[in-house]
Amino acid sequence: MPGHDIIVIGASAGGVDALKQVVQGLPSDLPAALFVVLHLPAHGPSVLPRILTRAGMLRAVHPEDRDEIRPGIIYVAPPDYHLLVKPGHVRLTRGPRENSHRPAADALFRTAARSYGPRVVGVVLSGVLDDGTAGLLAIKQMRGVAVVQEPADALYAGMPQSAINNVVVDYCLPAADLPDLLVRLAEEPVAVDNPGHWHPPADFEHEADMAELEPEAVHADHRPGTPSVFACPECGGTLWEFHEHDLLRFRCRVGHAWSAESLLAEQTQGLEAALWSALRALEEQAALSRRMAERAAGRGHDHTAHTFRGQGADAEAHAEVIRRVLVNRRPDTSTELFDPAEPEAVETPPAVEKGPAA
Repeated sequence: MPGHDIIVIGASAGGVDALKQVVQGLPSDLPAALFVVLHLPAHGPSVLPRILTRAGMLRAVHPEDRDEIRPGIIYVAPPDYHLLVKPGHVRLTRGPRENSHRPAADALFRTAARSYGPRVVGVVLSGVLDDGTAGLLAIKQMRGVAVVQEPADALYAGMPQSAINNVVVDYCLPAADLPDLLVRLAEEPVAVDNPGHWHPPADFEHEADMAELEPEAVHADHRPGTPSVFACPECGGTLWEFHEHDLLRFRCRVGHAWSAESLLAEQTQGLEAALWSALRALEEQAALSRRMAERAAGRGHDHTAHTFRGQGADAEAHAEVIRRVLVNRRPDTSTELFDPAEPEAVETPPAVEKGPAA
């Protein structure tokens, strides 16, 4: 009888330190495979496998697509690829981003839950916003185990706190205490003799397939949830809104997925970009109007010059309003593309470090 031998871990800002604490306490004969998603920049190779290998007794690798799953290996998602768990092997895909991330913890967690049901342990570590919450809920729906880092122990409490707020978490511990728990769970037998008890519902299957851009999922007429009044920040398509317990989520036709908090953060970034674009357009209009006024005045067309000066003054006044909005806007502390405090997780050599095929 297998144990909880599929351990999926999601982390973001502050996650390197937490991951090192987890792996350094795991034995070399751990009867489980680990799968790790850490939010990193899409461009530039990651040295996270090297960091984790040095931190503990298990070998960490960036897997190749369709590598066989083997116990005692840490499979780390490469930058800009979703790491998905299929029965017996992994997939690397460049499917739609979730919560503005690729790789995304939700995609990893959801596919692991679909493939291995109650054998899965989901772990949410330090990070901002809420990637991993929906995936951890999926693991619980499939009778897996939900684990989070104690928020007070995390450098960034957003991700673990969101999981606690929305999921019935089984364990909440400091990172240093997680290795003993994971070893115990890996050795604890799991009854999986009746897969029908954890067969995923249709909407669950649809969301898991979207991470691979499966044609059946993309072309399907049925969409989970109901159409909302919001547009997808990634592609501009209509977002479907659906609720899972108290968790509000959105997904567009081609698969971009958002929590309410992540959607708000992305809209905030989009609003700032729009304001900068408007400021640039108004400044250009003012400059061109002044130039046209000078040309008209030089030709003795005083009335036309006066009209151009008025247009330029209006553009300058509107630009000043937008400039003040940009200067006085409060910083959005909820958004995060990459935590500059963790430069050790990335490097700039020409090729991504690859582990040998498992």
